[in-house]
Amino acid sequence: MTDKLIRRGVHTSVKAFEDGITAWVNTWNENQRPFTWTKTADEILNALADYLAKVTPPANNN
Repeated sequence: MTDKLIRRGVHTSVKAFEDGITAWVNTWNENQRPFTWTKTADEILNALADYLAKVTPPANNN
């Protein structure tokens, strides 16, 4: 949904954006398929921890 609707979509209003999301969900629900994870939970959590370590400013110990 992110690539197809949010990043590439053109929305003229919040209502148009909401309607687009609702339409996407309705279409998805008509032809459901399971999401297949490509990484384990540990791999995802480790990647998140690495990212947070990079973007978190150091603590100010004044």
